[in-house]
Amino acid sequence: MRRKPNPDQRRRELCDTAIRLLADEGVKGVSHLKVDRKADVPDGTTSFYFRTRSALLQAVAIRISELDLKDLTAAARTQSSPAAATADQPSALATLVMRSARGARLVRTKARYELALQAVRDPLLDEAFRSYRDQFHALIRDVVMQLRPAEDDPDQALADRQAYVVMMFISGVMQASASGDRRIRSAEELDALISGIVAGVGSSAALRK
Repeated sequence: MRRKPNPDQRRRELCDTAIRLLADEGVKGVSHLKVDRKADVPDGTTSFYFRTRSALLQAVAIRISELDLKDLTAAARTQSSPAAATADQPSALATLVMRSARGARLVRTKARYELALQAVRDPLLDEAFRSYRDQFHALIRDVVMQLRPAEDDPDQALADRQAYVVMMFISGVMQASASGDRRIRSAEELDALISGIVAGVGSSAALRK
């Protein structure tokens, strides 16, 4: 006889199923019954664990953030390692972004953007994504600082501006990838574009002085 999953495991499985539904059908395609049918569980299972549709979507947002943060933590650890500063390899940021356009991570990317639109009007959904956004920005800023010339007293305001512009660019790349745009084909190519952005924003700031 197959053992029943424990409640936490069941919630994760239902959330993972809802993530696939979000990617395939958008927010309007997610309901308790559809999750039940796609997960091949008895009708009413999803509503037992998540009483309302809002509770289901919030749980899915938290699940996406947990998976994203796991990837981000690994990327940040790679980026901060001594080997990262000397090895002739793409940045952990570029590698992470390119991976987000393939396989299960692409499904998650699509689902994240679907929920991000809802989060504009839902503070609880927005809060579920906050840690991911903060850590993603920290990783981007670390890459930016490595691309800047060594300075005794680095311009922190400029670094923040460069990180912001790079983050907007990366968000656009990920959204385009979720829509099927594959014009950026490698992490190395993405790194070259990021380097150009950092240098361009720095040059623009220097001209204004």
